[in-house]
Amino acid sequence: MARVVESIASDYGSTLIWERVITKDLSGAKRYLELSREHGRNLPVPSIVIDGSLVFETTPSQEELRDYLDRMFSKL
Repeated sequence: MARVVESIASDYGSTLIWERVITKDLSGAKRYLELSREHGRNLPVPSIVIDGSLVFETTPSQEELRDYLDRMFSKL
């Protein structure tokens, strides 16, 4: 899933700030638990959380992610 985000992130410049959570690392495992608590359940791996909302539970296509981000940014 990170590859999909990486492939389009540069299109949004500094408007898009993203974080990869690697659950095999202690800091990533802690972040995963924090996000899971915020959502009241264990988040699927991989998943995409945007502005605190679980948006994708499976890997989206580049087009799906781009469409979502474009809609989100157009509301700002």
